[in-house]
Amino acid sequence: MLPGRRQRFKILAPVRLGKRLDLVHNGIMPDETNDGIAATVLVVEDDFDLRDALVPILEYEGHRVVSAANGQEALDRLHAMPPPSLILLDLMMPVMNGEEFRAEQLRDPTLASIPVVVVSAHPGAEERARRIGAAGCVKKPFEIEDLLEQVRRSSRRPLAAVLTPSRSAQLRRP
Repeated sequence: MLPGRRQRFKILAPVRLGKRLDLVHNGIMPDETNDGIAATVLVVEDDFDLRDALVPILEYEGHRVVSAANGQEALDRLHAMPPPSLILLDLMMPVMNGEEFRAEQLRDPTLASIPVVVVSAHPGAEERARRIGAAGCVKKPFEIEDLLEQVRRSSRRPLAAVLTPSRSAQLRRP
């Protein structure tokens, strides 16, 4: 991709996800996904259409979603909110790209431990993700289920999500 040119993505989703999205867009959240324990995901992506498409998908999966159009905007949001459970990070963005953002994130002790998953069309995305210490990488274009699986694997869940009542009872037993 040439600098300054917009990139188009086709988001391929299973039919069952289409029904879910209709429910989310109508303001209805199915009970089975709203367990009261929502992890926050920060989506850092300059492509408005992709960013806008990811928000309801992640919300339906039970996440709170905050978005930013570039690395600088993401840093500003991070300093104004509780730390998210995961950052989905594009590499190629204006103002501050993904690698510059990650360097700044790692310099800040309050932000350094937040896991990052690179979501990029860059030909060397996997290598660049390893170099910046990302928890994972999803190449664009991607299947929604692949992205969601990477979010599940990499997300730092709130303690309450890890210690469910039955699990915490098991841990207390002598």
